[in-house]
Amino acid sequence: MSADQITYLELSEDQGSAHKFYEVRLTGLELTVTYGRIGEAGQAKATTYPSAEKAAAAAAKKVGEKVRKGYAPARRGVRQRRAVTRREIVSTRSTARQAPVLWRFRSGAAAFGIFVGEEHAWVGNEAGDVFTLTHDGEVTGRFGLPDGVKCIVADDCWIYAGCDDGRVYDLGGKVPRVAYEIAADVDIYWLDIHDGVLGVSDAKGGITTVDHEDEFQWRRSGSGSSGWMVRCDADGVYHGHSGGIARYGARSGDELWHTRTEGAVLFGWQEREEVFAGTARGWVYRLAKADGAALARYRCDAAVFSCAASPDGKYVFAGDNSSSVYCFAADGTRLWKLGTGCGSAYSMQYRDGRLYLVTTDGSLACLDASETAVREAEGGRLPQTTDVKAAGWERVAPGAALETVSVAAARAGRLGGIEVECVQEGGRTRIRVVSSGYDAGWHVQFPKDIRVPGARYLVAELHASERGGFYRARGEIKRLL
Repeated sequence: MSADQITYLELSEDQGSAHKFYEVRLTGLELTVTYGRIGEAGQAKATTYPSAEKAAAAAAKKVGEKVRKGYAPARRGVRQRRAVTRREIVSTRSTARQAPVLWRFRSGAAAFGIFVGEEHAWVGNEAGDVFTLTHDGEVTGRFGLPDGVKCIVADDCWIYAGCDDGRVYDLGGKVPRVAYEIAADVDIYWLDIHDGVLGVSDAKGGITTVDHEDEFQWRRSGSGSSGWMVRCDADGVYHGHSGGIARYGARSGDELWHTRTEGAVLFGWQEREEVFAGTARGWVYRLAKADGAALARYRCDAAVFSCAASPDGKYVFAGDNSSSVYCFAADGTRLWKLGTGCGSAYSMQYRDGRLYLVTTDGSLACLDASETAVREAEGGRLPQTTDVKAAGWERVAPGAALETVSVAAARAGRLGGIEVECVQEGGRTRIRVVSSGYDAGWHVQFPKDIRVPGARYLVAELHASERGGFYRARGEIKRLL
């Protein structure tokens, strides 16, 4: 490689996940490496060498390493930054009586992401902020992702946030870590994860799944556009789009059934035996997972942008694009309709007698959905709503830095945890277990952004996947030195 030479490489797999560039610029004694996502500015690092020969040798080495990993020469600007589509709602104020809102947290931007677990409620917004709160509305943490949050999903004890930058972040530690990177030609609408397998629905009405190593499994085009719904379980992937709802085999990708709906599907929810889908024509469908049979329908007064159900199936909830929220009995009887007071609900979840909403004005609102509270609200008697603040919480951004600990201390058992190592296999980096008592033939699902070939790490926990064949890392990760 001669002076003043630029080598530009890209890695962009048609059915994979990578969409990255790597540029090596050599100018005399100075070598500048720039890398990042295609279509973005990326990060740059410049190094000065004592001679032009050493600079050229270093440049050639870096290019060679990337080519061996699958990067290829390309022309900058041919491939573009990934497409991003966000749902737009012209939200109007509900004419219904105000719902009994116990507390409300304003996240700062329109919010799509929500998950309510045993201890915390999570909200993610279009500004890339993810906040955690207690069930009583006390802020306990804040992450800052590089782009807007599409959704927040739970997979057993793991919490993930799907982001407009095409990555899915594991939020189980102190710092967000990259768990998946989605192919750049997929305009993501929604995500779900089960046992490490990621399902992605997209703008074209397609559905794609990738495994725990972020490797393509299967893709189906679907029979409609705008795939706003995807839900996954051990047996199937449930996909909703403009043409209705379909179930695909979780491993095979074969279509097992397809049920047409009145209006395009705009949101989906699932329980153990049933899936629920809200449509643009004001309906919520309740379908049997086994065969797609419609068990009930629930009528709202406007397009349904979110829905949920109680785990026992007794109640079904919906949010429309006019800032109203509904509750139905299982048989389809409408029990109540109330106004949110904070915009239309993009997403929702019911838990322990409360209905949690994230809305167009960026609120996470906690509603008392008990029969007593609703009757009081219908009579105009409302609880005092607490306005929750998040003063003093700094954004914790993704990063590759890790706390380091000594190998000797780890192997002496003074630190706890399990030792793993990063190896190269077939041009890809993999993680395998070093500590005894584990299957050495299984790989480990492990953050992508901190993998360094040859490095060893100490992970807090390893869990075997539900279907077997690989382990999943959970909790804090430290680098062994």
